[in-house]
Amino acid sequence: MRKPIRKSNEPLGRLKVIKDFLPPPGELIHREEMEKVTIALSKRSVAFFKREAHRHGTQYQRMIRALLDRYADVHESSTR
Repeated sequence: MRKPIRKSNEPLGRLKVIKDFLPPPGELIHREEMEKVTIALSKRSVAFFKREAHRHGTQYQRMIRALLDRYADVHESSTR
């Protein structure tokens, strides 16, 4: 069991303000060149990815793309 957090209005000690070191949000977005394709997937697979995407608050197409990218990365490096 965790100890409860005690709050007080006591000073925290010597604090120092530091300049913002984080990149702007636009620099955090990694965009790869995309190519649109048409692919037929089983209903079972699509239903699975839709459920999981909903559970994790993302898009199912993004999950499928990430899975394919990882597969390609692993197998591309093993064939070199």
